[in-house]
Amino acid sequence: MAEASISVSPEQFCCPVCLDLLKEPVAFPCGHSYCMVCITDCWNQDDEKGVYSCPQCRQAFTPRPVLSKNNILAEMVEKLGKTTLQTAAPAQYAGPKDVECSVCTGRKRKALKSCLMCMNSYCHIHLEQHENFFKDKKHHLMEATERLQQMICKTHDRPLEVFCQTDYECICMMCLLDKHKNHKTRTAAAERMDKQRQLEEERRECSEKIQQTEKKLQELRKAVESHKRSAQAAVDNIERIFTELICSIERRRSEVTQLIRAQEKAEVSEAEMLMETLESEIDCLRRTDAEIEQLSHTEDHIHFLQTFGLTIFFYTPNHTVSSQLSFDNIGNSVSLLKRKLEDFCKEEMKRICARVKYIQITATDNPMTREEFLQSSCQLSLDPNTANTHLCLSQENTAVTYTGKEQLCFEHPDRFIVSPQVLCRESVCGRAYWEVEWSGNCWVGIAVSYKNIDRKGEFGHNDQSWTLRNTILDLFFTHNSVHSKIIAPLQSSRIGVYVDHSAGTLSFYSVSDTMTLLKKVKTTFTQPLYPGFMVLKGSSVKLCDLTT
Repeated sequence: MAEASISVSPEQFCCPVCLDLLKEPVAFPCGHSYCMVCITDCWNQDDEKGVYSCPQCRQAFTPRPVLSKNNILAEMVEKLGKTTLQTAAPAQYAGPKDVECSVCTGRKRKALKSCLMCMNSYCHIHLEQHENFFKDKKHHLMEATERLQQMICKTHDRPLEVFCQTDYECICMMCLLDKHKNHKTRTAAAERMDKQRQLEEERRECSEKIQQTEKKLQELRKAVESHKRSAQAAVDNIERIFTELICSIERRRSEVTQLIRAQEKAEVSEAEMLMETLESEIDCLRRTDAEIEQLSHTEDHIHFLQTFGLTIFFYTPNHTVSSQLSFDNIGNSVSLLKRKLEDFCKEEMKRICARVKYIQITATDNPMTREEFLQSSCQLSLDPNTANTHLCLSQENTAVTYTGKEQLCFEHPDRFIVSPQVLCRESVCGRAYWEVEWSGNCWVGIAVSYKNIDRKGEFGHNDQSWTLRNTILDLFFTHNSVHSKIIAPLQSSRIGVYVDHSAGTLSFYSVSDTMTLLKKVKTTFTQPLYPGFMVLKGSSVKLCDLTT
């Protein structure tokens, strides 16, 4: 005979108190069943009242009923539990960072929701039971959280639903009638919406700041790379220069040594010849002395007198010996040269160290106002050794004018031979700003250049110089023989030049009441830069004093 199949739901065998399958089930006369432990705990709290009721239907019992296990119901629950475990989906047990189910016994499952009314968190199994039991009641479910206790008013044991703007804290509805009466309040949801909008605005501002900071970070990284390349190029250049200097000193040392050795050889050779002559004369004199001594002891008067006139002679030395046999004066001269070189190097090292310390890497923005530019101002002077012979320097080497008459100048390897150009003495590294003012026909060029530019070349017509050129009618920027016309209008005859060596930027400005950008160049500088000028017929250029 086939067994009858009866369909039952696990929820029908769950305790209304713990919402789990019945454990040691007990049945009430009203028909409801509970776990032995659950109902015992409930009635223990009602001992003071003396009235015991069913938690579901509220039917009262007096005196307290004696509870006993319903064995038939227990067997059914046990079978149902085994069937449920076999058909149930794999359990999602709570991990270290998960919220645990408050109802699960033994190993806790991961909770999905938390109830503010029940103050419990439920896994997927007990959440279904919770919804079935309280489907007619509005329980506030939210994402599983371990902060349930913080969401309940400690004074009234009710959910926090209101925000007091006066005391800036979350309160329950009972608090409105008590401590926070007449305070400015609103619902927590409404306050959250306002705060959410503020948070979104702050997040937007934070995102913009992140983008700006990332941009500065990229600029700083580029500046660091440029700084490293510039430093390596400077080190290589310095190594080359010092190697040449050492070689030059070695050549001078070798020249002096060879000169001393040559003089020594010539003088010693002459002295040795004289010594041989003197030694021969000494031998001759010794023989004569022996003959005279022998004659002086003879007793033959006639022999003595006959021999005397033949033997006696007078010897007059005709050789002179110099007393200047020391090279001490040469050593003193070299020592003086050494002291002068050391003093010169000491002074130059001070200037070099000052320039090196001036070179910095910063992530600050480019200056905008003239006052900000002036913070990077530097004092410059023209180098007469570089000036073309058709240029006349004046005003303590701060002004240059083209003259048709060729100037009388000493020859110097740094002098420009073909173009009427001149460089400054000082190089610029790091951030530097200077201003120049032109006058006359205004056929001028304002440039920055490396020190080793070809002295037969022209500013802008190579990859070692950058120049802004005014030709009265037009304004051009030239680098590596590539010309670009400047559209921005000139506001005055004063031009400001700003260099950020590490960032690799070069900017030209027309200076008046405002700073008008004429041209900005982005590149990589591998050597220190020297300001330079090209001045054609009828024009003058003056370096402006920015200290006043």
